[in-house]
Amino acid sequence: MTETRSEWPLWEVFIRGQHGLSHRHVGSLHAADAKMAMHHARDVYTRRNEGVSLWVVPAAAITASAPGDKGPMFEPSNDKVYRHPDFFDIPDDVGPM
Repeated sequence: MTETRSEWPLWEVFIRGQHGLSHRHVGSLHAADAKMAMHHARDVYTRRNEGVSLWVVPAAAITASAPGDKGPMFEPSNDKVYRHPDFFDIPDDVGPM
């Protein structure tokens, strides 16, 4: 029995543009494996030479926070004392920062 496209895993596609420093999500596609996903992503999402780097990531491998978790996940930094420089002992010979 052969696999159909609907049974192929979903891949998320990220492209770094000509003038950007980071990759941005541009879409999704189904492909049988990483090599096929890369080829399809190149054909579909970089037709006008807008990208200099391409990532394909299995959608199943992405873990994301839920919108309902925004309170505990992104609480103000004041509640996270370890993020403040006064949490650390700075040697006197370092001088002002």
